[in-house]
Amino acid sequence: MKTMTTLIAASLLSVIASGAYAQSVTATGSTLDTAEAAIAKKAKEMHASEYKITSAHMGNTVTMSAELYK
Repeated sequence: MKTMTTLIAASLLSVIASGAYAQSVTATGSTLDTAEAAIAKKAKEMHASEYKITSAHMGNTVTMSAELYK
């Protein structure tokens, strides 16, 4: 039972620790492609290993938000 508790605690801490490195960014562009390219550029500049687009809104311009992960 103690081993199971330790394993669960370690799993939760690793999830929390990995979430601490996420950073939100936004970018705008005239199309979805240009907005995503701007997100990719920001991710590269910030040395992020990956990014996840969390939202995109279209009007006269496209505004896109993403989470960057290291």
